[in-house]
Amino acid sequence: MPEPTLPLIPVSDLRVGHFVLLDLGWMAHPFPRNHFRITSPRQIDTIRRLGLSRVRIDPARSEFDVAPTEDPTPPGGPAAEPPANATPAPAAEAEQARAQALADQRRTLALCERQYAEGARRYRAVLDALEQDPLAAGEQARTGIDAIITAMDTQGESAIRLLGDVQGERGAQHAMNVTVLSLLLGRAMGLARPALQSLGVAALLHDIGKTRLPDIVRFKEDAFTPAQFKAYQEHVAHGVALGRAMGLDATALLAIAQHHEAADGSGFPRGCAGSEMGVAAHILALVNRYDGLCNPLNPVRALTPHEALARLFATQKARFDPPTLSAFIRMLGVYPPGSIVQLSDGRYAQVHAVNAARPLKPRVLVHDPRVPRSEALLLDLQATPDLSIQRSLRADQLPRAALDYLEPRPRYCYFFERALRVDDATRGDGP
Repeated sequence: MPEPTLPLIPVSDLRVGHFVLLDLGWMAHPFPRNHFRITSPRQIDTIRRLGLSRVRIDPARSEFDVAPTEDPTPPGGPAAEPPANATPAPAAEAEQARAQALADQRRTLALCERQYAEGARRYRAVLDALEQDPLAAGEQARTGIDAIITAMDTQGESAIRLLGDVQGERGAQHAMNVTVLSLLLGRAMGLARPALQSLGVAALLHDIGKTRLPDIVRFKEDAFTPAQFKAYQEHVAHGVALGRAMGLDATALLAIAQHHEAADGSGFPRGCAGSEMGVAAHILALVNRYDGLCNPLNPVRALTPHEALARLFATQKARFDPPTLSAFIRMLGVYPPGSIVQLSDGRYAQVHAVNAARPLKPRVLVHDPRVPRSEALLLDLQATPDLSIQRSLRADQLPRAALDYLEPRPRYCYFFERALRVDDATRGDGP
């Protein structure tokens, strides 16, 4: 932690040579360390984009006679500013703005993917520690969730972001998806930090009881015999027992016990009514079901995010608490990240980020054969009022060229990023 006597200065006053100490969690910035000497204008740009108004510096370790050098900003970080006396031509200025926006876009995605991978690594570490020291495993889980909540608080208003081709074990991906979406939903519903902590721990560990099941019944199949389905249901009781051994609090234990219950009494293992379920259980049951529809064991049966949300609302809404379902739909938007859509001008696109404050105006990757996919800027529909989403599509409804360009994911993985302000969005997100 930085010393409290160190001065705070406005971010606008930062210079190359300042030694800064970022009062942020490990997931809230892209730098390798929280404290370092600024060696290039690019680092200052990155700090400004973190949303901080003031930053702590250490005058004793600041040096202003160093020449600017390359910085440790990850590949794809913000581009350096041009010299003050440079007056680029309009075409060069536009290209420079596009390059800057593309670099920002790549940096943000890389940060989200890094944070997601770190969360999955922590989940696997919890499983590894469970047998030898369950209390230590429980503390690791709480520490990981606390880091995610701190990052969300630092982000301010958050947008839900579709990640790239995330590699890793399915169980860890499911745990991370359910954790991230549950915490974002709990935050949107106004849960206080202690309640969010319990919800996050329960979401991360809701399926931990499956580690005690035989392989043949570890993942639910429609072809299960009644005996196999009964054995599968026992993962809930195993999860609660493991949670107790890990020292989880009563709220987290109740959510794990009820994550397969339903508001209409059709869930298991007890078939309890919605009035008997806790708030965390309502959130966890809904998010768990949504991710199961998008990312089933058999990928052939996967629904698009739009189809999954439509099914929950159209045919399964009796299973879920109405206020929780309404908040979830508001948060994800009509077209959740990952949805394939056709725009009002006829172009095809994939939704990549949704801000709950503007659910009908997400950011989308548009099929444009003139621009390589790796160089495509996300189009912010909030900044283009004359353009809208006309309809949602399945991947098999796309023309071949659009399908190859948009590359729909075999699995949907989500994280969160700082939501763009309108003035950010109009800075260069064009068709």
